[in-house]
Amino acid sequence: MLATLTTMFGLDGRVAVVTGGTGVLGGAAARGLARVGARVAVLGRSLERAEDVVREIAAQGGDALAVTADVQRRDDLERARDAIIARWGAVDILVNFAGGNQRGATLADTAEIFDLPVEEWRAVVDVNLIGTILPVQVFGAVMARQEYGAIVNISSVAARRSLSRIPGYAMAKAGIENFTHWLAALLPQRYGSGIRVNAIVPGFFLGAQNRHMLLDESGAPTDRGRAILEHTPAGRFGDPDDLVGTIVWLCSPSASFVNGAVVPVDGGFMAYGGF
Repeated sequence: MLATLTTMFGLDGRVAVVTGGTGVLGGAAARGLARVGARVAVLGRSLERAEDVVREIAAQGGDALAVTADVQRRDDLERARDAIIARWGAVDILVNFAGGNQRGATLADTAEIFDLPVEEWRAVVDVNLIGTILPVQVFGAVMARQEYGAIVNISSVAARRSLSRIPGYAMAKAGIENFTHWLAALLPQRYGSGIRVNAIVPGFFLGAQNRHMLLDESGAPTDRGRAILEHTPAGRFGDPDDLVGTIVWLCSPSASFVNGAVVPVDGGFMAYGGF
């Protein structure tokens, strides 16, 4: 049984690119993919933070490369692609973790939606949506030539449920889900069934961008944090490692017929309607 599971879920020799790999969730994904044998390119804007993740992977016996790029700049991504191909000769997996919300695009409790600066709105849409489209174009082209690859995009519960204060982020994530379905229909038909595109829907995980909204200075849940926990049947925020199993599965041979799926990892948040 152990050998069978290794064959089904192992990623030995596969080359994975994790955008946003310097963040809390992206870093967990990078380390998790390395643990099952993938060679991982940790992509982020900070070389220092990328190298920190690479050192953690190397300390566990994995093979990793730190590459810098802004996911909104095609030339950055092309330089990163060339460095990865020079090192390992392929790109088999792309996990698009780069993105997140921005304070300027978050509506304050007393603010009017009509006054939210469109520049801030555009910025959060661009970093999430364009920051997913461009990596797919650059790294997906390599997969198309190989006729093999697994792409995992990152949506959000905000794409499915109307959450207050974050309209731009919600819009961008809804666009990512639509883009995922569109790619899942197009790429296998044009480049072969070895290419698959799926997405995960993280629930509420604590990170640098949202911690101030969910926890107060003492570490206790804010009003918003308590409301979220009350609507999460698991009764807790997610731990970054809670995402790893689903990502590994979607990238592994065991998911070879899984294409166009959008998988919640949310502790039951979207399933819960209250009593």
